[in-house]
Amino acid sequence: MSHKYKIGQRVCRPRLGLPGDKGEGEVFEILRLMPADQTGEPSYRIRTQAGERAIRESDLVAAPLA
Repeated sequence: MSHKYKIGQRVCRPRLGLPGDKGEGEVFEILRLMPADQTGEPSYRIRTQAGERAIRESDLVAAPLA
């Protein structure tokens, strides 16, 4: 499976329970594409206000245009 997002792209987390939500809250920047996890889902290294962390693709949506 290939990655949906690219390095430098802005993403955020969707509100839980709202299908088709475009995201809200803190905006993250994709720093690095990581290998797929045990389930085959792509992962990313993102920059947050607290530093860096890894996150699965299913936990992200593209950030709304400002």
